[in-house]
Amino acid sequence: MRPLAVEGAWEVTLRPHHDERGAFAELYSVERPVGRDGPMPVALAGLSVSRRGVVRGIHYVGTPPGQARYVTCVAGEVLDVVVDLRVGSPTFGRWDSVRLGPGHWRAVQLAPGLGHGFTALTEDATVLYLCSAPYRPELERAVHPLDPELALPWPDTPGRLLSDRDRLAPTLAEARRAGLLPLAPAARAAGSPAGPAPDPTGPAGPTETARRRT
Repeated sequence: MRPLAVEGAWEVTLRPHHDERGAFAELYSVERPVGRDGPMPVALAGLSVSRRGVVRGIHYVGTPPGQARYVTCVAGEVLDVVVDLRVGSPTFGRWDSVRLGPGHWRAVQLAPGLGHGFTALTEDATVLYLCSAPYRPELERAVHPLDPELALPWPDTPGRLLSDRDRLAPTLAEARRAGLLPLAPAARAAGSPAGPAPDPTGPAGPTETARRRT
């Protein structure tokens, strides 16, 4: 397990067992919890299949209650991206990215309030999600994945495809001004209002070491 540049997100290294038949890896176990909050309860499992160039995200669930997620790619390959959208978080506005796919043997777990997205690097990339809370459409929200201030590391793939929902999503700054972003747990506990967004070129912005992961 390796903490990512976004607080509350981790890269999980899977341990495949190989023999003449192929390979097996234990994807998730409550006996090996990730992070400091103990095992993530699993209330929903989902699969998405995307063709090369599809970008999904940046999606998050309003808090409370929020939704923790455990994500891996079981066929093909994706570039998985986590963005800290929690106002008051020490890593607000930062992102990190991890390549996922059977050859990489990795997964990503992210805490409630973090934004998540990915792009398919191969044809028919299949992503598996384990989620801590059921799907509630009224709580589903998005930030534009091509927000120039975030400058997420999407490859320059011909035929990039976004859903209408993602194409029309607000930027991070617009979502903050509209009061759509979640508060970090400490800020929520203190009842802190959302203040001005950090300078994305400064110490709390996404241009720091978070950009190293591709």
